Amino acid sequence: MSRWSRRSFLKTSTAAALSAVAGRPVRGVESPPRPKVAVLFTEFTYRSHAHVILENFLEPYLFNGRKTESSVEVVALYGDQFPDSDMGRKVAERYGIPIYDTIAGALTRGTGKLAVEGVASIAEQGNYPRNELGQQLYPRKRFFDESVAVMRDAGRVVPFFNDKHLSYRWDWAREMYDTARELKMPFMAGSSVPLATRRPAFELPAGSELEQALAVHGGPLESYDFHGIELLQSIVEARKGGETGIRAVEFLEGAALERELTEGGWRPLAQAAMAAELGQAPADLNSVPGEEADAPHALRLHYRDGLRGLVLRVGKSATRWNIAVKPKGGGAIGATHFYVGPWNNRNLFKALSHAIQSHLKTGVPPYPVERTLLASGTLEAVLKARQAGQPRETPELAVTYQPVDYRRFRELGDTWKIITPDTPQPPDIDLFGRNYQPPAR
Repeated sequence: MSRWSRRSFLKTSTAAALSAVAGRPVRGVESPPRPKVAVLFTEFTYRSHAHVILENFLEPYLFNGRKTESSVEVVALYGDQFPDSDMGRKVAERYGIPIYDTIAGALTRGTGKLAVEGVASIAEQGNYPRNELGQQLYPRKRFFDESVAVMRDAGRVVPFFNDKHLSYRWDWAREMYDTARELKMPFMAGSSVPLATRRPAFELPAGSELEQALAVHGGPLESYDFHGIELLQSIVEARKGGETGIRAVEFLEGAALERELTEGGWRPLAQAAMAAELGQAPADLNSVPGEEADAPHALRLHYRDGLRGLVLRVGKSATRWNIAVKPKGGGAIGATHFYVGPWNNRNLFKALSHAIQSHLKTGVPPYPVERTLLASGTLEAVLKARQAGQPRETPELAVTYQPVDYRRFRELGDTWKIITPDTPQPPDIDLFGRNYQPPAR
């Protein structure tokens, strides 16, 4: 390298390094292009998943107390439904993002050839029927299949994210998983809850041996039961030997649940889990002070390695996400509350958006998709057990995997020192991150 070219190189490199620290662009130094992604949604209305995920793709957001720019660029949208309260068209116009009539159109950007480097599928809200099990028939499998068809035609794959569970049907969920493995397509799925701030701080040491593990939520049947299963799974997968799967499930309510809480030894775990959230456990799990009374129900999970699991619904609170575990050998119960931040569950999606962007950019899922596969199948099996009124054997749920350390994708709490309960919730796209100026040091 000549003296001049070396001097220019050093000058430019130093400027770029200083710019990175200061957060300012340098004239003549271009940032690498961000991966272009297509986003598919069922409905884009206020506080829908499309809203609370995409706002963190379109504007800077706070993650662990730091102003964070999206690491991907949204270049195409597909909407399945546009109700009267739709926000999607206005947001698309504001940010100059075309909305296509078909999923193939969004992935090819109207060229007929795959023209994006990642796909995010957000199929959660919308006007879709329910089946006899009480499941809402969101078109996650259709979104996946039509995206895969474009990739197969192109002869290449791009990273894919699927919001929440894979499908309401186990065979379809398994097919999605198997297809991704066959194509070697980077595949991420799941929800925001496991990424919430743990209060008090809680980690299950790798290789821990557990006797019982309980998750508590305060939401409706099916939609929040999935969150409870996934929350439980995100903790117990770190136990000794990793995940081995679930051999049987039960649905419990009324007198059967009361017996299980007492005779199965779950009541101390339930009390510890509720105390982690409220400071003290309510005297009666049927009635949480300040909340509308609603009878609890539970999903009893029999793991193949002998672990006893329970997902318990208590009270009515959309932000109730609690965990309690009892180690083998008579150790003390450990418990924590997964705090989602102000604005109900809206801010919780900042951490999930951060994880999705990392996946779409790097092709490396932040945690195993098998977690969501197992949770998807468990949910359907429990609903079938509820319908039949008896326990259900689940040999199909012999899903095995090893956990990964995903702490760098979790919100550890610094953001809640900046966004507090007194911070007004934005009525549209969240511009707080754009306007946030960190204090001078």
